[in-house]
Amino acid sequence: MDEAVLVMQARDGDQRAFADLVNGHRNQIWAVCLQICGNQHDAEDALQATLLAAWRNLDKFRGEARFSTWMHRIAANNALALIRKRKANTTLTDFSDPEAPVTLDADDSAPRFDEQIALRDQLREALQQLSDDIREAVVLREFGDFSYADIAEHQGVGVQTVKSRLNRGRTQLAQYLRAHTTVES
Repeated sequence: MDEAVLVMQARDGDQRAFADLVNGHRNQIWAVCLQICGNQHDAEDALQATLLAAWRNLDKFRGEARFSTWMHRIAANNALALIRKRKANTTLTDFSDPEAPVTLDADDSAPRFDEQIALRDQLREALQQLSDDIREAVVLREFGDFSYADIAEHQGVGVQTVKSRLNRGRTQLAQYLRAHTTVES
């Protein structure tokens, strides 16, 4: 069904139409929440807050951007608000994600299961080292599949600023991972 029709139906209180709208984007919304929050528990809270906020504010969706862009913006804002709120007592813990795809291939060229978990944990830890605006830009680009223009609109900055943030973020991630990688390649 057409997205515009689903939005109108959802605005009229049709919960099934809202579910249909959200289900097509749920994995990307989850990835945005998880990568910004850095752990599954906080990501679940951010996802729940996102779905609730989207339902309550559906009348504010003007249709100028794609519905997925609007949802990602709500998700990123909720995730950032949650980590800012918890920043004082946040510690890096085990961030293993049982839902993330893991290859169990015995091929020697592919990382072993435990190596993949360690690499995923190190990436999440590295993301937490980035400033909020840079982490958000990286997550939206790499995990949310946003264009530079979409990220710029979301963050309220120019495309050149987005490119700069992505460049700095990728450089900082690479430096952190080189310095802290414990898994042998």
